[in-house]
Amino acid sequence: MKDRITITLREDLIEQLDKRIDGEEIKNRSQEIEKILEDALGISIPSKALILAGGKGTRLRPLTLKTPKALIDVQGKTLTEWLFELFKKYGIRDAILSVGYLAEQIRDFYTDGSKFGMNLEYVEENPDKPLGTGGPLRLAKDMLTESFIVSNGDELKCINIPRMFRLHKRKKALVTIALTSVDDPSQYGVARLDGSRIIEFVEKPKKEDAPSNLINSGFYIIEPEVIDMIPSGKFCMLEKDVFPRLASEGRLRGFPFSGQWMDTGDYSRLERARKSWKGIQVGEGD
Repeated sequence: MKDRITITLREDLIEQLDKRIDGEEIKNRSQEIEKILEDALGISIPSKALILAGGKGTRLRPLTLKTPKALIDVQGKTLTEWLFELFKKYGIRDAILSVGYLAEQIRDFYTDGSKFGMNLEYVEENPDKPLGTGGPLRLAKDMLTESFIVSNGDELKCINIPRMFRLHKRKKALVTIALTSVDDPSQYGVARLDGSRIIEFVEKPKKEDAPSNLINSGFYIIEPEVIDMIPSGKFCMLEKDVFPRLASEGRLRGFPFSGQWMDTGDYSRLERARKSWKGIQVGEGD
């Protein structure tokens, strides 16, 4: 619901507004003024994130036999610390860690998050009965009462969260997925888009048949009502059990971003990240 108002501005301010209209994210003066007000009032981003850090990391064995993925080092910081750095860049200090495998190690290392500049809470699943990427949201339902972020814990990423959130709100999405581009999408689920609306993900297509080169980066903005689509105490994959339903309803959106993204799910990708990751760059993706 929006109300129409009339404001009077100096000509030089109007000129500055017009320079920011890019025809894509910002289409007119009203949208740019709304963006400036959201930023000034601190309501341009979700206030809380859920990090999925409960997996066993079987493709990284023997490394993960004694070390959970959340504590794997990349250039002097753990994978989870790099996510903290992304969140703090945009003023997000509250996060929930979903843990399972080697949970005590993770809890002992991060504790309440204060030494990392974060406020941390935890939800825990039975590592022998994993709940998938959706089940932890159900465990954290009482903590997630407003728009929130969900991120896989084994990827490095630099995303403009305020810009993603503005798209999410403007399109009235229930879920918005950050999409990264890859040269060869044949090993991933590839997004078929109509504008920003995600129609479907095509799983591991031949390179020449791929509908785009945009893939799911494992980073989402989600509305709380989505949690009610997830069965309590049962295995649920957001990607297979929830997102297709939202796509059919036109409530699933995609946000392509240009910032760095790296998957660390196996040894070759982890070593590549250790050599090539540039950290959370100031201005990247802005």
